[in-house]
Amino acid sequence: MHWYTADTHFGHDNIIRYCDRPFSSSEEMDARIIANFRQCVSKDDNLWILGDFAYGKKSKDMEYLADLFQSLPGRKHLVVGNHDGTKTLELPWDSIEKMVELKDGPQKSKHTLCHYPMLTWNGFNRGALQLFGHVHEKWLGSRKSVNVGVDVWDFRPVGIEDIAQRAARQPEIKIW
Repeated sequence: MHWYTADTHFGHDNIIRYCDRPFSSSEEMDARIIANFRQCVSKDDNLWILGDFAYGKKSKDMEYLADLFQSLPGRKHLVVGNHDGTKTLELPWDSIEKMVELKDGPQKSKHTLCHYPMLTWNGFNRGALQLFGHVHEKWLGSRKSVNVGVDVWDFRPVGIEDIAQRAARQPEIKIW
């Protein structure tokens, strides 16, 4: 199974205030996110983190990052975001990409995974969704492009069925 998330911002105290996250500290936030991920993701699942894994002073501490990384379940893949620094990129990810096309679910086209929201992508008119982060709680997405960030999914990773259900409820953005 594939699980998707973005913008965990592990170790980032200021993200709590910026995004009105319901935590008193980054330690509490990190613990809750890790616990939520462990409830969903099994060791054989793929966990796709669409950018901004960690940020702030702690993101420069390799011991902190390694402990955090090891505490997450599944095969871990990073789609690089604007806050993914050198230390994050040095972790033993199963893959690191700037953008990924991935088959998941019943449609024939591959979904596009990118940290940033896009207006169009390969398979756009053939059922492929675009999964993104970056905008935190500011935008859920559209009929074909869905925010998978922790701020809009109760600090949990999400599967393709729930993503598709949310997409169906979002407004359509006509660009063609």
